[in-house]
Amino acid sequence: MTTYDDQASRGGTAARAYGSVGEDLTAVVERVRGSVEDVIEGKPEVVRLSLTVLLAEGHLLIEDVPGVGKTMLAKTLARSIDCSVRRIQFTPDLLPSDITGVSIWDQQRRDFEFKPGAIFAQVVIGDEINRASPKTQSALLESMEERQVTIDGQTYELPSPFMVVATQNPVEMEGTYPLPEAQRDRFMARVSIGYPSPEAELEMLDVHGGVSPLDDLQPVAHAHDILKLIEAVRGVHVADPVRRYAVDLVSATRTHPDLRLGASPRATLHLLRAAKASAALGGRDYALPDDVQALAVSVLAHRLLPTAQAQLNRRTAEQVVEEIVQRTPVPAEPQQRTGFGMGRGTSAYGQQPPRRL
Repeated sequence: MTTYDDQASRGGTAARAYGSVGEDLTAVVERVRGSVEDVIEGKPEVVRLSLTVLLAEGHLLIEDVPGVGKTMLAKTLARSIDCSVRRIQFTPDLLPSDITGVSIWDQQRRDFEFKPGAIFAQVVIGDEINRASPKTQSALLESMEERQVTIDGQTYELPSPFMVVATQNPVEMEGTYPLPEAQRDRFMARVSIGYPSPEAELEMLDVHGGVSPLDDLQPVAHAHDILKLIEAVRGVHVADPVRRYAVDLVSATRTHPDLRLGASPRATLHLLRAAKASAALGGRDYALPDDVQALAVSVLAHRLLPTAQAQLNRRTAEQVVEEIVQRTPVPAEPQQRTGFGMGRGTSAYGQQPPRRL
């Protein structure tokens, strides 16, 4: 039987392990952040969210109007890491086998040989994902959730780290299909880049007016560095009140009168993982309610379906999530207990035991 002292011991071990790579995490993340921000001008919050999803082992959906840099952000993030990258241009005639791969009969071997599709890469860029039919989009479901592909009864593991960065235009634009609910639910977060400020746009013209910013972009981190950072993020402690706060936010979406579909348990898990990654990016080995609160709209809104009446009233899912965040009580900071370490920070949320993650 596991005792409370055993949990405390494991919590201390996790804190020491995190501390041993904390400085490396900061250095690597800052290099990647700087590399992306050199290309994506004036959008530091978008870059931070992209890195949060990467370290939380999630997938990112970039949704906005054409020409604001959706594909540029995806390609910049991919090129900043020295790992395998594949790009899929989603079109109405794209087939599921183009993504997952296909078994081809080999005349010499007298057997079928599997030819991997574009999904077999560490960073997969899905450009304009909602221009393909739902049938083709569904080819991503298994790979995004289970990080594997099953073809003709044979299962093939995908490389690690694995991240899908997909872009899409708003669904009401010409020639697009709405993403199925199961597809949207597999994206950890959705982000909109938005138009740049006049100053950032002017600087973009000066710097990028003559050549592509990707021409001279070199990797600033290796795949094994990202794996170490992901392992460090897994060790970030989440106190029970913070976990309860995340559950309360998600549960509120399932009973809100303006929503006909609330967030799933997968959304709760994604929200918690993203909060841990956000804490690590902030130099902490423990998550705060502020981490959960700051990510609630990005992680939850794209999974929700407003009612017909809410749509008539021009109520968006983002507005509903913001209302839920305002109404849900934030947990008070737990009292410190003597005898337990505070990790690298000073908050009582940094207490390691009891630790069940």
